Amino acid sequence: MPLYEYSCQKCDHQFEELVFGDEPVACPKCLSAKLERLISVPGRPRVDAGSGSLPMTCRREGPPCGPQCRRL
Repeated sequence: MPLYEYSCQKCDHQFEELVFGDEPVACPKCLSAKLERLISVPGRPRVDAGSGSLPMTCRREGPPCGPQCRRL
C-alpha cells in the first residue's frame, strides 16, 4: 500500500493518499477524481548525532533481533 501525493485539477488542493490496489482516489476537499499524481521526494534517513552514521536495526544488549540482525 504505497503512499502517493496528488494535486486536484479542479480545486488545486494537494494531499497524500494510501492507495490499496486499483482503488479509485478522490480529492478530500471537493471529491473530484481529476487528479495529477505528483513525484515524491524520498525521505532522508536519520543519522545518529554522535556517530554520524545510520542507526543500527537492533540493540546492542539482549538477544539478536532476527535473521537481518547485524550481530549474527
